[in-house]
Amino acid sequence: MKLTILGATGSIGVSTLDVVARHPDRFEVVALTGHSQVDVLAAQCRQFRPAFAVVADATAARQLAGLLGDTGVRTEVLYGVDALVEVASLPEVDAVMAAIVGAAGLRPTLAAARAGKRVLLANKEALVMAGAVFMSEARRAGALLLPIDSEHNAVFQSMPYDYSGDMARGGVRRILLTASGGPFRTTALDALTRVTPEQAVAHPNWVMGRKISVDSATMMNKGLEVIEAHWLFNAPADRIEVVIHPQSVIHSLVDYEDGSVLAQLGNPDMRTPIANALAWPQRIDSGVAPLDLFAVGQLNFERPDLARFPCLDLAYRALRAEGNAAAVLNAANEVAVAAFLERRLPFLGIAGLIAATLDAVPQAPLPDLAAVLEADRQGRTMSTEILARQGAAA
Repeated sequence: MKLTILGATGSIGVSTLDVVARHPDRFEVVALTGHSQVDVLAAQCRQFRPAFAVVADATAARQLAGLLGDTGVRTEVLYGVDALVEVASLPEVDAVMAAIVGAAGLRPTLAAARAGKRVLLANKEALVMAGAVFMSEARRAGALLLPIDSEHNAVFQSMPYDYSGDMARGGVRRILLTASGGPFRTTALDALTRVTPEQAVAHPNWVMGRKISVDSATMMNKGLEVIEAHWLFNAPADRIEVVIHPQSVIHSLVDYEDGSVLAQLGNPDMRTPIANALAWPQRIDSGVAPLDLFAVGQLNFERPDLARFPCLDLAYRALRAEGNAAAVLNAANEVAVAAFLERRLPFLGIAGLIAATLDAVPQAPLPDLAAVLEADRQGRTMSTEILARQGAAA
C-alpha cells in the first residue's frame, strides 16, 4: 500500500510512521508533509525516502532541501496548500493519513476524498466544518473513510461489519463516546479561573499536541467528536451520548436495540486505531502492549458536567443548528485556544468567546466548499473582533 501522510511531524504522523516502519513489506511512503518542524521532517525523509515532501512556505522548503542536499535522498520538496492537495490526490497513492490539525487540513483531506482514496481521517475538522460537502464528495468518488480518532475508530470496530449509515437497520440504539475528562475533571470550579496553558496541555492519559490537549481540557474535543460521529455514522444528536471514563481503556461503545453493548478496549495509544485503519479489514502488529485488565483493576463512568464543560454543550447546540454553525464553532474555538495559549484569554473565556461568536454570526446553509470557507472566515473574523473588544475593555 502506497501512502501519503499529511501532518507527518505531528503526534499522529509520528505514530503512523512507527506502525509503517514495523511493516516495510506492506507499506511504502510516497509523500510526507509537515508545517514548520523541518528538522523532524528531514529525518523522516532520510528514513522513509518519499518521492515528495511538502512544507508550509518557500523558506521552509529551502531549509528542508538544504538538509537533504548531501544525503542522497532524492525527495522533491514542495510547499503551500496547492502542494498538499497535489500529494493527497496522487494517482499512485492508495491511502492518505489526514492528520493536519485544524481547518488547514480541510482542502487536502477533501482532495483525497474526491480522488477516491482510502482516507484515514484524523483531521476531525474536515467533517466538523464541511460534513455534508465532504460526505457527498466521498460517496461520489467511492472513497473509503476510516476514522482514526480513538473514539470513532472504536465505534467503527463495534458497529455491524456491513453498517451503511442506517441505525434502525443495524439495530443500533445509541453511540456512546467515552471521554477521559481531561486534566480538570475533579478540579474545583473556582480554581479554573487560574488555569495556565502548561496545566491545560498536561493530559493525564494521552500524549497530544497543544491545541488538541486544550480542547480535551475544555471537552470541546469531545464536542467536535460528537459532530464528527454524526457525519461518520449518520447518527442524530440525541443518539450520541458522551460518557466520562477516566481510565481511557474503553474507547467507545455501541448500544444495540437487543440490549447488547459492544465496546472496544485497549491501552491509550493511537497506534492501535492507526494500525486498524492501515490494515483494515486485516489486523497487524501496532507495537502497542497488550491490555492488562488486572493492572487496570476497575473502570469508572460519569456523566459530563456541562457547567464545568460548557464547550460540550456549545458543540451540541451547533450540531442541532445545522448549516454554518459547526464551521463557525470550530473557527471560534481555534481563535480562542490560540489566544489562551498566548495568555491573551483566560481558560474560562474560551467558551464565552465561542458562544458570543455563535450568537453574532448569522445562520446560513453550506452548499459547497466556498460557503464552508466563508463560514470559517466569518467565524475567525468575528471571534477576533470580539476578543479585541474584550481586551480593550479589560
